[in-house]
Formats: sequence, structure tokens, C-alpha cells
Amino acid sequence: MSNYHIKHLEEYYQVYRQSVQKPELFWEEIAEEHFVWRKKWDRILSWDFSKPEVKWFEGAKLNITENCIDRHLHVRGDKTAIIFEPNNPDEGAQHISYKELHQNVCKFANVLYDKGIKKGDRVCIYLPMIPELAYAVLACARIGAVHSVVFAGFSSTALATRINDCDAKMVITSDGSFRGAKTIDLKGIVDEALEDCNGVDSVLVAKRIHSDIVMKDGRDHWLQPLLDDAYNEFTAVIMDAEDPLFILYTSGSTGKPKGMVHSCAGYMVYSAYTFKNVFQYKEEDVYWCTADIGWITGHSYIVYGPLANGATTVMFEGVPSYPDFGRFWQIVEKHKVNQFYTAPTAIRALAKEGLEVVEPYDLSSLKVLGTVGEPINEEAWHWYNDNIGKKKSPIVDTWWQTETGGIMISPIPFSTPTKPTYATLPLPGIQPALMDGEGNEISGNQVSGRLCIKFPWPSMARTIWGNHQRYKDTYFSAFKNMYFTGDGALRDEVGYYRITGRVDDVIIVSGHNLGTAPIEDAINEHPAVAESAIVGFPHDIKGNALYGYVTLKDVGESRNHDNLRKEINQLITERIGPIAKLEKIQFTLGLPKTRSGKIMRRILRKIAHNEVSNLGDTSTLLNPEVVQNIIDNAL
Repeated sequence: MSNYHIKHLEEYYQVYRQSVQKPELFWEEIAEEHFVWRKKWDRILSWDFSKPEVKWFEGAKLNITENCIDRHLHVRGDKTAIIFEPNNPDEGAQHISYKELHQNVCKFANVLYDKGIKKGDRVCIYLPMIPELAYAVLACARIGAVHSVVFAGFSSTALATRINDCDAKMVITSDGSFRGAKTIDLKGIVDEALEDCNGVDSVLVAKRIHSDIVMKDGRDHWLQPLLDDAYNEFTAVIMDAEDPLFILYTSGSTGKPKGMVHSCAGYMVYSAYTFKNVFQYKEEDVYWCTADIGWITGHSYIVYGPLANGATTVMFEGVPSYPDFGRFWQIVEKHKVNQFYTAPTAIRALAKEGLEVVEPYDLSSLKVLGTVGEPINEEAWHWYNDNIGKKKSPIVDTWWQTETGGIMISPIPFSTPTKPTYATLPLPGIQPALMDGEGNEISGNQVSGRLCIKFPWPSMARTIWGNHQRYKDTYFSAFKNMYFTGDGALRDEVGYYRITGRVDDVIIVSGHNLGTAPIEDAINEHPAVAESAIVGFPHDIKGNALYGYVTLKDVGESRNHDNLRKEINQLITERIGPIAKLEKIQFTLGLPKTRSGKIMRRILRKIAHNEVSNLGDTSTLLNPEVVQNIIDNAL
């Protein structure tokens, strides 16, 4: 029996049992039956979480692009691989077949090769959601270069940090991007970033907004003429199973972003397997994930997972509100989308606009709805279920992380009964554990604790680029022989999991993990600021928003506070990007601190949540009088 496609609950339990009892055999069967290998593995798995070191399909040789493109050419060469839906609906969608994808990726690989990019080199990609982004990612994989995609909403400082951290030789960008009614000067941001980067030899520039930009002689090259001249065949470079495929940066709660390294074989097998099951994809379906390829969701569930299954995947350049709030539903109707995967933030924003933006559109093609980025709240879940899925399309509330590479806990549609706010059950091969503060596993149901995973899975990140010690400290030091997710969770009476949020200083805003430390560092650069503390508070649309408590150097500062607020948010935009801006900024006489000088964020969080009746134990506070002042002036 093939375990690749689960169709009902009994089968899920059977497959899950096999996957936990004989994990090596389970993944070996899937890898053997559903993928193309240049050489089979010598060993399925070797692992040691104390080092930590994990290797899957050791000794195997492959190229992921042969699995995502080449092997489909005979059977589905003319089938649409990617539907590009541009920002402006008047521009018209573009259907890119598997044959065309193959040619474009090969041409791009030849361009990279001609510019001196070879196996193991890092290439930074800073592009909007246009076809060139997919081609660039796959061309890097084809040539064996390690791609590092940076979301094209990050500032030049954030971009420079990422380019320098992985020592990228090349940057691929565009003249600019469209975002709703706005245009963004991406090339200008790249130019600014490269003032602080010495290792970049060349910049390839795609034309998107046709703006006047400055091209630096010898370094900058227009992409299209190079593609036009390139040969449309490129033999894929054979990779080892454990060679790095890509680096993707994720926010740390402290210090600089962490470059998570994903390897070729395990990532391919797991992203493809989870795509097939979580979305119950069938041959003629049209699948749409609204994420950006700059995030892991886009890597795994716009590019690699769907293409490895020969799927038709939609790539959307725009935003849900442009030209109006009916845009998502207009696209669903236009392309007869069957699986729709988006973030709770988008659902809440659309629900707020009322049903008049939904009702004009025919959503009857939808079979499966998904959510990603943060747990979906009950109200949004019901709105989505009732008005978009019409109570017939199951909602898969997927829990996973940049570090995990693929979905870990999720309902399987038409198999797992769904329950609002619950990610439900672990996928085959995933062995979760809830741990208490003393490091003991909590058994039984109706319990809560810290969510860990006790056995390796194929797509887990192998290390943090250039800093294995940080990888060990962050994920494997809190609990012995466990991967610690950083999330809290509860397990209900039937064993369903509900994720209760981060247990460290990372706040999820609109589905983006934002570390508080880098934001505080940016605020503290303002000449008038003495210190700051950031906490999250509930927000109707974003799920959480950021509340900043800021102490000024001169407490009697007579400057206009509104101007100061603008300047602080401007600093954050420049250092990190507009996604990290503060919703509320309260100027305080001081911050509540323990006698050892640690800021008591727990108290600040309660004030931001307007839960001031019970602040908990404040006996260790050095300056209790500050707390009342903050409460009296809370926003």
C-alpha cells in the first residue's frame, strides 16, 4: 500500500502508526516510489540531537529541479505549471507550461553560469512576486548554487545584513515592484544595501515597473537581454542529498537574523509529501497559496511542493485590497481555484469589509481552504468556513515554521475532523511532545506545555548558516534530545494540538515572526531615546500588533510627541522594514525592572492587554512606582 496519499481517518491512523514505528522504512518507501534519483542512498537516516546532526538519504544523488520540472515534461509538458496573476488585473494573467518553465529555468541557469556562479555559491534574490522570482530560485537549485531569498519588503539595512551573513556573490533584483497602488524602488534599496557589502560581484536586474534607475558599470546587468541570448538547455548539476539547497533568514528573539539551512533531498521529499496530503491535490486542480516566495510558505508551498507533484500553482503579485477587497475572490473565480491557502490576517481584513465584496463571485470551485502563519481565531475561522468554503471545504489550520521546512501539525481534509483554533493532529513522521518547565514530558490529554519534537523529520533545517553553535543553543539546548519549537501548545481530550503562541520574545504580527530585540535596538538609536521595550497586544486584523514603551533621555522632553512617534517608526522602517512598525508608542518615566536590571515584560504585556487588575508577583521590582505611572498613561 502506498502511504503517499491519505484519503480517510482510519488510513491516517494506520499510516501514522507505521511512520512512528518504522520511520526509516516509511520515508524510504515514499522516497523510492515518488521521486527521481541519480543514485540511491546508502543509509536512510543517521541522527544525534546532542550534536545536533541529522542526515537523511545519505549518499543519494539528485537535483531537485529534475523532480520539479524535467520528469513532468513527457507527461505534462503542456500543462500549466505556474499561473502568474499580476498586481493590476488589467494586465492579464500569464500561464507558464512545464515546457516553458523548463526553458526559462535552463536559460537563467546559463546566465548564472556565465556570470561565474557555481555549485555552493550563494545568490541573494530580492524580487517581487513575478515569474523571474520562481525562475531564479529554480535556476540556482539547478546549478547547485544556494539561494537566499529576501522578502522584497525588507529595508536596505536588513538586506545588507543577510547578503553579508551568507557572503552572497550575486544579487538578483528588479527596477522596482508594484504593491497595490504604490511602486517600490527595489533597485535603489539594493544600491543602498550594497554600499555595505564587499562580496557581491554582479547584480542582475529584471524590468518590472520600467522606471529610470542607475546601473553601475561592470556590476549591474539587465536580466532580459542575457536571457534572450542564453541557451535553453542546461544539464542539472548533481547534488548530494545533504548539500544545502537554500538559506532562509528568520527573526531571532535576540541578535541578528538566523540563516536556516535546508538540504536537497529531505526537504524535497517532505515538502512534496505534505503538499499532496494537506491540500489533497489532484491532477487537474488549480492551487493557490497567497504568500510571498520571500517566506518559507512560498518556498515550500508555491514553488517546490506543488511543482514536485506536477501541480498548477498560482503566483500572485498583488495585495488583497487592490483594486478592491474582492480581489482574492475574483482570482478564485477567474482561475477556478480548488485549494486556497492564506494567512488569518488576510481573512480578518477581508471579513471586516463585509460580504458585499464576496457575494459577486462564484467560489464553488473551492475544495480545501488553508491558513498559515499564526493560529486562526475562532471568529475568523467561522467567517472563512461559512462564507468562503460554504461549510463544504474543510479548513486546514497548518502549524509549522521556517525551521521545519514543511507543515508539521494539520488536519488532512476529508479525513481529520476539524476544530476551530486547533491545528489538530501531527502529520505522518512527526512525533510531538509537550514538556514541562523541569524538562519532563507531559503525558496524557487535556494538558499544556512547551511544544517539542522528539524524532527527526526529513525537511528539518540542518544548521544556522555559519553558526552551528547558535543552532544548537536555540533549538536543542532547552530540552535534552528534543527539538524545541519555541511555541507553547495544549493537547485536548482527543489528542488535538492547539498552538498557544511563542514562549520567547518573538511576536507574530500578520503572520510574520518579529523578534523584539532588533526592533528595540532600532528605537534606541534615536538620539532622544534612553531605552525601550516592545510587547504584543491583540489586534482585530493583524492578530497581534506592537506596543512600544519608550523612555526618553530627557524626561521633561518638550518636543512634540507625535513627531517623535513618527521618527521612531521611520527608524524601524529603515532598519527592519515597514512590517515592524509600532501600532502604539507610549512615552514612560521608566520601565519596570527587577533588581538585576531585567525589564519585566510580563507586566508591560498585561498593561498593553488592559489586564491591570492582576499584575502577578511584583515583589522583585526595583521601581514599583513606575508601573502605576505606565498604567495611568496607557494608550
